[in-house]
Amino acid sequence: MFNYKETNSAATNKKIPFQNNISRSLSKDIIENIKRIKEDFGDSSDLMIRHESIGEGMQYSFAVIHIDGISNEQLVNEGIVEKIVKINTEKETYLSLSDLENGLKSIISVSTLKSQSSYTNLLSALLLGDTIILLDHDTNFLVACTKMVQSRSISEPSTQTVIRGPKDSFTESLRTNTSLIRNRIQHPALRIESMKIGEITRTDVEIMYIKGVVDENLLKEVNHRLEAINVDEILESSYIENYIQNDQKTIFPTMLHTERPDAVVGNLLEGRVAIFTAGTPFVLVLPATFTQFFQSPEDYYQSSYIGTFLRTLRYISFWVALFAPAIFIAITSFHQAVIPTVLLVSLAAQREGVPLPAIVEAIGMEMVFEVLREAGIRMPRAVGQALSIVGALILGQAAVQAGFVSASMVIIVSITAIASFTIPYYNMSIAARILRFILLIAAAYIGLFGILIGGLIILMHMCSLRSFGEPYFAPFAPFRLSSQKDTILVVPSQGNTKTIKEQSNGE
Repeated sequence: MFNYKETNSAATNKKIPFQNNISRSLSKDIIENIKRIKEDFGDSSDLMIRHESIGEGMQYSFAVIHIDGISNEQLVNEGIVEKIVKINTEKETYLSLSDLENGLKSIISVSTLKSQSSYTNLLSALLLGDTIILLDHDTNFLVACTKMVQSRSISEPSTQTVIRGPKDSFTESLRTNTSLIRNRIQHPALRIESMKIGEITRTDVEIMYIKGVVDENLLKEVNHRLEAINVDEILESSYIENYIQNDQKTIFPTMLHTERPDAVVGNLLEGRVAIFTAGTPFVLVLPATFTQFFQSPEDYYQSSYIGTFLRTLRYISFWVALFAPAIFIAITSFHQAVIPTVLLVSLAAQREGVPLPAIVEAIGMEMVFEVLREAGIRMPRAVGQALSIVGALILGQAAVQAGFVSASMVIIVSITAIASFTIPYYNMSIAARILRFILLIAAAYIGLFGILIGGLIILMHMCSLRSFGEPYFAPFAPFRLSSQKDTILVVPSQGNTKTIKEQSNGE
């Protein structure tokens, strides 16, 4: 069984520099408190500290502390510092320290201003981008909300493009992402639960669901698995996916990750849960089944006939990408009798000058194409497209003319590659590409029987998978007749069968 507490990070046993004295309370000496904060942050260059005195006779000392880059510098200067230093000392009415604290709350212009005393909260507030206001002879401090997250603007999705439909996508800003959902679901039943994961990174993670539609047992299981994560760092949603998925040994994805808000909204309305992670534009949706990876939001923006045709085309393309090269190898090597005579003669003529066996030729071509695909992704955008064209046309034609491969093998590999691009979710496409090599080897040894055995093993493996209690191959196995209307066929919606429960007792 997977242990969610397990971590392979060598940093787990290391201590954060200020971890040993983090529980100590603040001193009444403001100079000592400033020195302690500098030591805990290593006197970093982005730690900004402004120490001033106010009041008649300058008897009150204060310090404004924030981290440059993650705090709104203009708000800190205009809403905090300038407001404090402009206090009219001739009409000073803050005769005691408590009156001074209340007076500062009345003049500082920020959206949120709280009084706290925990040194742990002080460090957390600074690291979030808030501004700390320390007062001399006082163990309390003020926390002003001045956080500013640098993020890119909303743009079109880069991995899930559509012809018709919304063109916005998630960004690295957590609050921007949740607002995109709020704009589409304007109902109080939409709930968001927040937590921090990662001992060092303290990454903000939020769970989103619709109260009354989501299964409460599913929600409890998601919260349980997230709370059980005990690691130092969470840098992207894939980290969370690895720790909470049911089976880490499977090659098939058991959770959706999408950058499209409309896709998340559709899944929320069906009772699923979305997990938002700060710093990434990809949102996790769970549970996920095999059929969901062939559904595109565009299916519901077109006619049901067009949506059904396109979805059927994706299923066919997936099986073509998975089995086509293996079937070609099996037929040409073991089962030539099923090939028409004219075509068999043509294939034999093409392979007459090819020195390599068919299986070596196929694996070699597949590996070359994978290298070209990876190079096209990693190359600079200006030359990546040109590299793909050169690799696909010039190298393929030159290989045929040189006699290294046959023309028919180039055609099969090309069709297979094109078919893999029709799958809406990239991680499902990768699964088909990897399994293709296994089926190629099985076909090279025992022909169609090897493909049959390999296909049955893959099918049984998918039937054994679970995604948060949901059978991965549902509604095909177990077969659910009522759920078949949105698997291959796109049936016009007649309204959601699940409704939001009436909220009582003031809700």
